Amino acid sequence: MRAVVLIALATLGAIAAEKKAIYPADGPKPAGPYSPGIMAGDFLYVAGQAARNRDGTYPNSPDGLVRQCLRNVQSIVEGAGLTMEHVVYSQVYLQESVSYEVLSKVWKEFFPKNPPARATLGVHRMPAETPVQINAVAVRELSMKKPVSPAGWASDNGIAAGILAGDRFYISGLLGRDPKTGQIPEDPGAQVQLALDRIGEVLKAAGLDFRHMAFINPYLSPKMPAGVMNKIYAKHFEFGNTPARATIGVAWLPHGANIEFTGVAVRDLAKRQAVRPKNMAPSPTASPCVWAGDTYYCSAKAGFIPGVGGGIYADRVEDQVRQTMRNLLDGLEEAGLDFSHVVATTVYLDNVEEFAKMNATYAKYFPQMPPTRSTLSPLPPVERKRNANDQFPKLEEISLIAVR
Repeated sequence: MRAVVLIALATLGAIAAEKKAIYPADGPKPAGPYSPGIMAGDFLYVAGQAARNRDGTYPNSPDGLVRQCLRNVQSIVEGAGLTMEHVVYSQVYLQESVSYEVLSKVWKEFFPKNPPARATLGVHRMPAETPVQINAVAVRELSMKKPVSPAGWASDNGIAAGILAGDRFYISGLLGRDPKTGQIPEDPGAQVQLALDRIGEVLKAAGLDFRHMAFINPYLSPKMPAGVMNKIYAKHFEFGNTPARATIGVAWLPHGANIEFTGVAVRDLAKRQAVRPKNMAPSPTASPCVWAGDTYYCSAKAGFIPGVGGGIYADRVEDQVRQTMRNLLDGLEEAGLDFSHVVATTVYLDNVEEFAKMNATYAKYFPQMPPTRSTLSPLPPVERKRNANDQFPKLEEISLIAVR
């Protein structure tokens, strides 16, 4: 399998992208082992930024918090020699104390024209007690950025439905809610189908379809059964050739929705290649990793032992992180990569109180130029109790993006 993948990669182009860490002249220092920004090839990856001022304090109003968070993003973008108009995609994490309406109002101050695609989700807690965290992806050349919107879609909400950026297509978070009527179907399955139909419309407007998807985030509120989502989702993809995926339960979603999909596609199918380590069976819902040109998107992994009799048996977050990184390394090595190629990660932590413990273990895998990172606790901590099979609950989960 590995030899086949490596041969296939030769046809995708083997020139390594130059990587450079970006540290802004001002702004708060990183709160963990991560780089504020990494420029890799044509793209800048910006770590999730909190709402802290340079002196470590926080603004005392919701709009001030969002504004400071975006200023921190801006300082990294400008540190790379770019402007906020170069931003093509962003994910925003909010606690309930900062409303979606406040976010949208302040957002337009920083993106008055040519806004990026954006996904927004509500979470339980974040490190350093920030109530808002924002990450971003920017493109090196503004000429590469082209907004896409299906006919009849609203164009004045400060968010692009999709952004073409070179060989990538970034899609905003689309909800299982009718945007024209505001109605949410009573049936969870109908909500899932509605959200996927909207993804399909945006793809079609860009001349693409579901085959082009490289990575997808399904975000589920507590009211959305994962089994219902998976059953409908799987019908849209070829078995064993699905996008990489991070399926995350969250505290809430905008407008009371229960399902949101966001992700990135690759424009040329010849540049898309799903990769599966030998110890992972084909799946109807997620490929372990997917190439999109020179960029490698890997599904979120937890601290499970794969294979027959597998599961999570470690009862400490440090040990689960070790197994998670082992699982992620399987996907990297199958494509001829290692942790030095990683440019961005997202860490989903069960309990923010264990942030320091997670960091201490995580840092060992990135001794030089650590990737950018977003860290959040999507839901309240689980009950830490072994089940009848002696398996322990998931305490962390990590997805990653690597560049050859």
